[in-house]
Amino acid sequence: MGVRSMVRITKTVVDALQPGEQIWDREIKGFGARRQKGRPHYFFAYKSNGRRRWLTLGEHGGQLTADMARKEAEILRGLVSDGGDPAKARDEQKAAGTMAELVERYIADYALPRNKASTVAEYRCLIRLHILPKFGPLRVDEVSSADVARWHSGFKTNRMAGNRALALLKSIFSQAEKWGLRTLANPARGIEMYPEKPRERLLTAEELGRLGSVLTEVDRNQSEHPSVVACIRLLVLTGARLSEILKLKWDYVDFEHSVLRLPDSKTGPKTIPLGAPALALLSTLKENSISPWVLPGLSPENHFIGIQHPWRRMRVIARLQDVRIHDLRHAFASVAAMAGDSLLLIGRVLGHRQTRTTERYAHLADDPVRAVADRTSRRIAAALSSNMADAQVLPLGRNT
Repeated sequence: MGVRSMVRITKTVVDALQPGEQIWDREIKGFGARRQKGRPHYFFAYKSNGRRRWLTLGEHGGQLTADMARKEAEILRGLVSDGGDPAKARDEQKAAGTMAELVERYIADYALPRNKASTVAEYRCLIRLHILPKFGPLRVDEVSSADVARWHSGFKTNRMAGNRALALLKSIFSQAEKWGLRTLANPARGIEMYPEKPRERLLTAEELGRLGSVLTEVDRNQSEHPSVVACIRLLVLTGARLSEILKLKWDYVDFEHSVLRLPDSKTGPKTIPLGAPALALLSTLKENSISPWVLPGLSPENHFIGIQHPWRRMRVIARLQDVRIHDLRHAFASVAAMAGDSLLLIGRVLGHRQTRTTERYAHLADDPVRAVADRTSRRIAAALSSNMADAQVLPLGRNT
């Protein structure tokens, strides 16, 4: 290949290149152009650790002009002068692959070893529905903050999903940075979440009374599986999460110390204090149980599943159509709060994961915590009874 003396690379000079000719720019060290069989190409050459490195900047004409190539070469020259290695960065970008490949690695190498199966399932759903359709084919270093901002702006009618997807995308890019798969800043960082209004559905004493009447009637008629009524009663009497009740084993019930000792939960190992009505219900269930599960399913070997459909049927009868199964957990906290019990102690009963609060009040004894569980459980049991006069004691003082 013929090499001309150094010239200032311009459109006119490059247009005049013949096949096999190469030129170097006299102003920017390493900037050049060459023509082989087809159209001329711009390139940038430099040395790194004694090794000659070449970067093709692009084809002359069309989307790349001589001036554009010159500006890019100036930037690369500056990077090299600062000790950088642009060709290595390019190779790392290629090695990063596409976003589709990145999210597969994120799930396999980061999420699965650290998160519960339910959390990973949620991640997979967000990736499949929201992240891959937009970013999947793009290379990891191609995604910009503007791309992420435009994408997130499309969630105005589904803010919660948009915020969950944005948080996941931010975590994915954070890992890409740590793995050396992205040389640019995290494009999801700095994008503001949508404000979310928490959904709170608190049950009144009268509503708990209606629910209790329905539970009593269903229990009497045996119109639902026995575990259905027991599940709902345990949810409101303990404030536990649905998964914690459905997967509760007798091995976890400590009758002597009036607690449930869960080896695992959403927040890790957990102890749930029990009030007297909850203990009484568990004792009744224990009497005739031949299953390792507190709430057995169709077979004693399996725990009960399928609470949602029975709950929807019963809430219609109780005129509580807008009450979700998770709201029964809120009922425990709201009854305790309205009665004047400490929010900190209520949080201990429910197992809320508030890091600073937990550290500050870790010295609290179990007795006052169990007292909150006992008082609240008794109030709810009264409301669930068919005697509505008893239900009216709910709003009274904390010693009720």
